[in-house]
Amino acid sequence: MLRAGCSSRTLAEQGTLDGVLVVAKEPGPTSHDIVALVRRLTGVRRVGHGGTLDPFAAGVLPVFLGRATRLVEYHMGDAKEYRALVCFGARSTTDDLDGELTPTGQAPTRDEVESTLANFRGEIEQVPPDYSAVRVAGRRAYELARRGAKPVLRPRRVSIQRLDMTDWQAEDPARPIGTLEVHCSAGTYVRALARDLGERLGSGAYLAALTRTASGGFRLAEAHRLAEVREALSGGQAARLLLPLDVGLDRYPRVELADAALQHLLRGQQLRRPAVAEEEGLVRVVDAAGRLVAMARQAAGVLRPEKVLA
Repeated sequence: MLRAGCSSRTLAEQGTLDGVLVVAKEPGPTSHDIVALVRRLTGVRRVGHGGTLDPFAAGVLPVFLGRATRLVEYHMGDAKEYRALVCFGARSTTDDLDGELTPTGQAPTRDEVESTLANFRGEIEQVPPDYSAVRVAGRRAYELARRGAKPVLRPRRVSIQRLDMTDWQAEDPARPIGTLEVHCSAGTYVRALARDLGERLGSGAYLAALTRTASGGFRLAEAHRLAEVREALSGGQAARLLLPLDVGLDRYPRVELADAALQHLLRGQQLRRPAVAEEEGLVRVVDAAGRLVAMARQAAGVLRPEKVLA
């Protein structure tokens, strides 16, 4: 469990903190632990994250503060990128290194693995791991699995845009380890990908380590390590690490409204006017200073507020 320091005056008392803090999570703490740490150190009540990482996993974890928490839903569908270490020659009850391992006595070659990867690129059907947060008849799958029950999970359609092997370690011939670079759609379980790859090869496989290198536009190279986050937040310097509210939302057209029209929109009123963006759909509404004040949806020449932030 992470331990937070304290300051004589919380950052929330010093002023409103709204924005995105990109954390480089380390193996060990849960995503909830990171959120709790940020909440304690800043005094900001509304804090959330943009996609759970398992405790043993590392990498990019976007943390949203203040009004930015209302925009998390627009990030949940972002594509993800991972670096995964997959160990062959054994199966795991949890599909990763935390489960009970059963050796299979078989191990593939690098060439066999690389030739099999083609079967997992593109649109594929994937059954989530038994130890996952997917709900089955109102219960989490992992709750059923921990009680010895086999959860019945339906396959999901996911997209694997990139799946390449970048390294192969065979010092232990019975347990070779491949490093895979994965670019996939939201909702993809890399643990399940490792499991299914091993089953396809007949050797069994499990996820030995995982690093999320990108989540949408948030990349590991720009993420802040926990030590830096703790130091900045404890010293009242959170603002220097925060990114603007609308960071990562560039795919939505940006629309600036004049003050009168803007006030109507912010009061929840729709605007009947010619198109303000080239395409219909969701748009970012900004004020004259370029600050994000609302998310709105444009259809048939009508602009309707969907989420007002101001």
